[in-house]
Amino acid sequence: MAKKVVVNKDACIGCGLCTGVAPEIFTIGDDGKSEVVVEELPEELEAAAEDSAAQCPVQAIVVE
Repeated sequence: MAKKVVVNKDACIGCGLCTGVAPEIFTIGDDGKSEVVVEELPEELEAAAEDSAAQCPVQAIVVE
């Protein structure tokens, strides 16, 4: 089963670190906060998603 990435918009501060680590997964939306652009992660992006979650300064990214 493919993993999913979720951004908690209430926690996100829009620092952009996730887009630097994994631009193929994240973008900054019109609200200035991170958005996921990939619904289900292909296996080759799972490590980048986990890395983004680990580096998020407010733990707003969850990989399920």
